[in-house]
Amino acid sequence: MKITKKEEILRAAIFHGPEKISVENWKLPVCADDEILIKVNYCAICGTDVRTFFHGHKKVIPPAIIGHEITGEIVEIGKEVKTNLKVGDRITPVTSIGCGVCRLCQKGLYNLCPDTKALGYYWAGGFAEYMIIPGPAVKQNAWVLLPENVSLLEGALIEPLSCVINAQNYLNIQDGDTVVIYGGGPIGFMHAVMAQTSGAEKLIMVDPAFDRLEKFARNFDNIILINPNTENTVAKIKDITRNFGADVVITACPAKQAQIEAFSIAAPHSRISFFGGLPKDDSMITIDSNLIHYLEISVFGAFASNRKDYQKAVDLISSRKIDPSKFITEVISLEEIEKGIRLVKNGSVLKVVVKIQE
Repeated sequence: MKITKKEEILRAAIFHGPEKISVENWKLPVCADDEILIKVNYCAICGTDVRTFFHGHKKVIPPAIIGHEITGEIVEIGKEVKTNLKVGDRITPVTSIGCGVCRLCQKGLYNLCPDTKALGYYWAGGFAEYMIIPGPAVKQNAWVLLPENVSLLEGALIEPLSCVINAQNYLNIQDGDTVVIYGGGPIGFMHAVMAQTSGAEKLIMVDPAFDRLEKFARNFDNIILINPNTENTVAKIKDITRNFGADVVITACPAKQAQIEAFSIAAPHSRISFFGGLPKDDSMITIDSNLIHYLEISVFGAFASNRKDYQKAVDLISSRKIDPSKFITEVISLEEIEKGIRLVKNGSVLKVVVKIQE
């Protein structure tokens, strides 16, 4: 696939600072000998993209191209790259790229490397017609191939689903478990479906934006909804579980109240996942550590994901255990990216995917 002279100028959404993003002509990146150039087909909008748009991000230096929930096609492979990939292959790049040499990287935990550099943050991301997979990512084989039965549009769900998988790897959800999820956004519903595939018997979702929760829950089966504005969440969950509590609690939202309340509904020998981070200037909570001690409650963090999680996401979509169409509620053009970001912010959609090009 040869790049023409006309294509040496690409179209990209350039982030210039808080609430400043515009689609502009941008120079096509040159593929170095140790890099891979891909044509970007789709890039979904993440909650982090929304926060970056409104508030900036310490790892994003304007002018910058953000976006990391990407699918694309291989256009060019650097002559020093040793890979089975070929031009035309359809891939989803892995976002987190570690240093490759530290103890965590040696364990494959690139997302936890103290020197992690990510696509769409340190390196240019997917809100552009073309992007580079940089040398360090190439060394880590930081991509997954899309099977023939997974479309490029569906592939835009692989990255967020991989993050959910990374979190649930810790939780050991089993047949008969009751799982409570705080947060009714796309991540919350992905957690719900993933928990169901693992055998969870009862799925309970809690969100004060209850109208939105009810709206999107219609696309999913067997989820009990709680409106914390009108119901006592703890009492309701105790009633549903016959006063036993939840086997698993996932806080898929940046809310202190959810993290604190998790301990009030956790059953003996339960697992809690703090999936959603708190604002950096308000991240302290108070908990009764005796609950952890006497009830043997395990508390886990979850941040980003790694290639093995991407591959599991691919397999789940390919086998149709996960149906991406239930999550994608809006597909927009690159020129509409600010509109898409604001749609995600106001909660009127579940997942917005930007169609970059055919």
